[in-house]
This record gives sequence, structure tokens and C-alpha cells, in this order.
Amino acid sequence: MKNFFFMIAVLCLAIDADATATAQQSGQTETRPNIILIMSDDMGYSDLGCYGGEIATPNLDSLADGGVRFTQFYNTARCCPTRASLLTGLHPHQAGMGHMTGTNRQLTGYRGDLNQNCATIAEALKSSTNYRAYCVGKWHVANQTKANGSKHNWPLQRGFDRYYGIISGAANYFDPQTLVRDNAAISPFNDPEYQPKEQYYLTRAISDNAVKFVKEHKEKTPNQPFFMYVAFTAAHWPMQAPEESVAQYRGKYDAGYAAIRKARYAKQKELGLISDQWELSPQAEDWNDVADKAWEARCMEVYAAMITELDKGIGEITASLKETGQYENTTILFLQDNGACAENIGREEKNVLINRPEQPQFEPIARDVVNPPLGNRTRDGYPIRRGVGATPGPADTFIAYGRGWANVSNTPFREYKHWVHEGGISTPLIVHSPKYVDKSMRGKFYREPGQLVDLMATCLDLAGGTYPKKYNGNKITPLEGITLVPGFSGKSLTRAKPLVWEHEGNRAIRVGSRKLVAKGEQGAWELYDLESDRSERNNLAEQYPREVETLSKQWNEWAVRANVLPCPWGNKNTDDDGIVPDKTPGLKLQFDFSDGKRKIAETSGKKNKFTVQGKINVSSQDGKAGRSFDGESYIDVEKSPAIHSAQTAWKAKAVFQSERPDGVILAYGGTRHGYSLFLKDGKPNFAVRINGQLFIATGQDTIVGRFVQLTGSITPEKKAELLVNGERLASVQLPDFIVQNPIERLQIGADLEGQTSGEDLPNFNGWIERIELYREQ
Repeated sequence: MKNFFFMIAVLCLAIDADATATAQQSGQTETRPNIILIMSDDMGYSDLGCYGGEIATPNLDSLADGGVRFTQFYNTARCCPTRASLLTGLHPHQAGMGHMTGTNRQLTGYRGDLNQNCATIAEALKSSTNYRAYCVGKWHVANQTKANGSKHNWPLQRGFDRYYGIISGAANYFDPQTLVRDNAAISPFNDPEYQPKEQYYLTRAISDNAVKFVKEHKEKTPNQPFFMYVAFTAAHWPMQAPEESVAQYRGKYDAGYAAIRKARYAKQKELGLISDQWELSPQAEDWNDVADKAWEARCMEVYAAMITELDKGIGEITASLKETGQYENTTILFLQDNGACAENIGREEKNVLINRPEQPQFEPIARDVVNPPLGNRTRDGYPIRRGVGATPGPADTFIAYGRGWANVSNTPFREYKHWVHEGGISTPLIVHSPKYVDKSMRGKFYREPGQLVDLMATCLDLAGGTYPKKYNGNKITPLEGITLVPGFSGKSLTRAKPLVWEHEGNRAIRVGSRKLVAKGEQGAWELYDLESDRSERNNLAEQYPREVETLSKQWNEWAVRANVLPCPWGNKNTDDDGIVPDKTPGLKLQFDFSDGKRKIAETSGKKNKFTVQGKINVSSQDGKAGRSFDGESYIDVEKSPAIHSAQTAWKAKAVFQSERPDGVILAYGGTRHGYSLFLKDGKPNFAVRINGQLFIATGQDTIVGRFVQLTGSITPEKKAELLVNGERLASVQLPDFIVQNPIERLQIGADLEGQTSGEDLPNFNGWIERIELYREQ
């Protein structure tokens, strides 16, 4: 009898082994689903057809018809924080990404780089399951975007097996910068693995490479499930799309903002997406005031084409799943990284080139050159065109679609990207999963709220994985979110924590249907009941002061726990356009090296912190910054309005002697707003950043090895002037004053917080006698 049972056991093991071998030979996968997480960029709540829009999105609409649509899902209002939160299941500040990459503000929550106390979804899956992981598209959570720098936060170093996309946050769609395959920087024209038959276009390249990875996975590792993160750059500025895609929208938007908003609002009600109680938010712009209506309509036509191109790409990804027999076992989630973007990039320039010249204006750059300087030109030598009248769409334009259309995209909500009112943080969430979305929910809406922090927990729930307490020897911050899987069957979510937000001082907390929200660090709290008023029209703060007090206390407790506080925003408050009003005239701030000229020297390495040897006396005409302190490269003098440069004429002076031809003398700002004085090849330069555009006035004589007084000035005529010892050497016309005060700190001898100059320059090495900042009358 014992021998009989022994023989049965051996036979069962043999059958099991044969079944396993058969499954491996036939390419059958494990029962755990493949997971594809797709995110678009800078789109509004109502842009998709299945969320009320008129833009053609048949593939996403089809996924919605066969899946479930969340009506109250939230992002974190901006590119980098959203990506950090999505990838880690934490609030962005807990992952070190309280603001944007490119700037380390020396605060735990604001490093501009994913920290080592968080794990990505790919890392969590790798540590607890046998999933493969692929990443395609926009990364934007690494401080270092250049291949010759540290890659510790690039996709392959954060758990992914393959990668194709851009490391930075925005790019020309026809010739993207920071393009990377796996760990190698590439040109779109020298990539041996991908050369499209037609013109290169980034949206198509992202979907094509996602398809490539789907098919490669089936061929090479058919017995493992996969996780794929697909982060499209569409529809982030610049508005660029193939002309044949734009053609289908010609004339579609000639009726203007209000007509399209009203049509979307009506469709959302008809779909049952929004409540009849919710009023339409205020109209941002008046179509009657638009001088060039054809140009303005064209902006929206290109934007719509970009979204349709994205939708086509998603259709190709789903088709590849069906072709390889993986569709039924794949869960697809689609969402957006923030609300629609009201930034006026490329729209406000005056006296700029509108029409394309007949001949190139620059020497062409070879197609195999990686990351060439293309800020104001194309690779084939044509200048980039901006301003009203420059037709958006082609590769030689760089234009955003503006606040009027962003207001349309966010129908019916208030505000935009950056802000944490509903228009800045509300996103569609479409979940399609033949295995996990119950038939009773297919084509239906799910109305309980969710947030980005829930996506890690959801993926781990689907994959059967566990969230790590440690990873690579580092303690991992506990998971913040909950699984959304019960919602796939219409069941309630078990959420104990409130939903919370902070970005650039804009802040909010939601408990149940009540939401407390404020604009700017000093902005007053507003209270809304989202069940009856999700468009945030009826402020209840005065009516319920105790509720405001209770919710604000909860927000502050979270802010301390989640590394939101301390924050770098100072006492700034912004209006709807992000402008910091500060026009106090005639203020002066001076840095004197107390016992004569002082040497500034690096400690080690170009990007390491360094100190000024000795003390600096700081005096201010406004009397708010007078003190003496041991100097470091970061000078924190935000209490003095004298350093603020927004919306006014001003100047910066430096008296110094440099020991080498390259180095930063003074920097205040980053890649969006600010200015810097620096040396390049021994020549003095004054760089100004306005809405991301770079303007540089350059002197032609070297000034190394002698003491000079270098002055950078923005004149009342809006010119950037460079002077040496009082003599004007160069001048550049600007489109405007600097429109917003930088949030970065003033730096003497370095530009560690962001490449204000557009150059990767070393720290200054030499002697500085005096720095003066002066706001003119």
C-alpha cells in the first residue's frame, strides 16, 4: 500500500512537471495579469470623448466602454510631483519631489530627485514577484538629465528592464532632447533599434516602442507577467503635430472658447459624468477680445491633433496585446498628470520672427549629434518661431495653447495645472481589465474618490506583490495609498486617511465631500462641498469656521509628517497667472566681504557645496536683511524685496577677479525664471530667463585675471544689458520683464539649483569683493 501511494505521488509530480513544460513550450503566461499604466501630459478633465470632449479618442472611448471610469480621481497638479507619487505610492514630498527636477532646495521634501527612501512600482514588483518591467516616454523624476552624469535615478536604476523616452520634461516632438534608450543618450536619427518609415514624431515613437516591448516580451519571456509604464508627452507644449493630423480639426474651433465649453458641459451632463447641481466655472477669456482668431483656433486644432495621435498610439498598443494573445490577461489604466496648462509659453513675445524664412539662418547640425543646443533653432538651421501669428504645429515653432483653451479643457472646473482647485488636480481614470473589472461595471462610472498614491497599492494587489520595508539597504517610507481593486466591482474603498495636496504653496485637504483649499502659502482657506459644488463656486469658509479650523489643522499635521514643511516658498502669494506682485521701487541689497576681498574656492567637484572663506556683511536699504554670517554658496535673503526681479527694471553688480575662464559669479533662478552673471571662455555673460526662454548678452573681451565690475541690468525699455566697469558691451531685447520671482535661492559663485545660464558651468574660482542688487524706480 505504501508503495502504491508513493507511485501515485511520483506520477502526480511527473504530470505536474510535464504540464509546466507544456505551458512553457506553448508560451502560456502566469495567471497574474500584465499591467499597463498609461499617462498623458497637460490635458484637461473634459478633453476625452468619454469625459465630454469633441476630440476624436475612439480607442480610449472603447477602453472606457469595456471598463470602468472613475469620476473623482486626482493627480498632484504638476509634472514631476505627479510622476513621483505615481511611481512610489507616496506623496511627492516624501519621495523628495515636492517641486520640480533641476533644483535641489536643500530641504528633505524638495530635492528635485527621487530619494532612496522610496521604491518605484517596478522595484516593489521586482522585490516580491517575477514581473518584468518596461518604461516608455517621459521620465522627469531625475535631477541629472545628461548621460555623462549620474544615472542613479534613471529608469534602469529604478527597477525597469528596458526604457525608451526623454529623461527631461518637455521637448520638440520632431527632434526631442534628452532622448534615451535604456541607459544611452541617443539622437532620434541614430537609434539602431527604431527608425520610423515616416517623419519622426515623439508620440508615435513612444507608442511604437511600447508595442516593440510588448512583442519582445512575448518572444523572450512569455512565462512572466509584465508591468509597463507608458508616459506620453502629449499634449504638453509645444503645440506640434503632423499636418495631416491637424487637418481633421480645421474649422472645428472657430466658434471660440464659450461655445466649446458649453457643448462639453452639456455632454458631461448627458453622459451622467457630472451633477446638474454643478455650475460651470467662470469663463477665463473672451473670444471677442481675441485679435487673431484664426491663429487662436489653430492652437486648439493642433492640441486636438496631438491628443488624437496619442489615442491612435494607445490603439496600437492594445492591438499588439491582441496580436500576441495577451489582451485578455492585461489590466490597462489611463490617467493624466495634471489639469490643463494655462502657461503662455511662446504666446506673448513681441517683435519676434513670425514667418519661416526661405533659407536656414544657422549652420545645420548633423543628424547623429546627441542633444544639440536647439533652444532657438532646429537641427536643419531654421530659427524657432514664437508669438501671435506664428502658425503652431511644425517643428520650427514653440507655442502653448493658452489659458482660454485650458479653461475649455478643464470644463467644468476652476483653475489649471499648478493649482489644487479641481481644475488643477482632476483627471480621468479609465480601468480596462477583462479579468478584474466586473461585467456589471463595464461602461459605468465609479464615483468614490481616489488619488495617485493608490496606484502602487493597486498594482501590488493585482500582481500579488508586497510593498517593501527595505530596498537596497534603505528603509522605505510606509505606503500612503490603498488598493482601488474593490472599485472595479463597484464596491466601496476602505480609506482612513484624507486626500491632501501641496504645490508651490497651493494646498488642499479633502475629507468626505468637504474640501479645504487655498492659493499660495498666504492665501485664505476656502471651503467647498464637492457633492453639490465640485466646480467650487460657493465658498463656505465663513459659514463653517470650526470646520475650516479642524481641516486646516489636519492639513498642517500631514504637511509636517509628509515633508511638505518646511517649504521653500517664503511669503509669496500668486494670482491666477502665477505672477508674484512685487514692485517696491528703489531697494538696494549689498554683500561686502568684511575684511577685504575673499577667496571662493571649491571643496571638491563641480557640483558640491562650497563655502566663502570668511564672513559676509549683508546690508539692505529696506532694513530687513542687515546681518553678518559665515558665507556659503546659498544666500537666503528672501526677506529683502531688493533681490526680487519680477515685473520691474533692476540691476546686479559684482566686483571680482576670476582665476579661470569659466564659472558662475552670481545666479538667482532656474530654467524657468531668473538671471545669472557668468564667465564662458573668459568672456562675461549676462543671462536672463523669462518663461523658460533664454536670452544672453555676451561681451567679446576676456576679463580673467583682473578685478572688474560686471553689471547685468534689465532696463525700463526691457533690454538686458551687460556692462564692464560701467561701459556697455552688449544688449539684448527682451519680450518682457522677468514675469515671476524665482523660487530658487540667490547663489554667489555657483548655479547649483538650476542651469539659469543654459550652460553646465563650474563654480566660480577667484576673489569676490562685493555684490550689489538694486531695484530701480
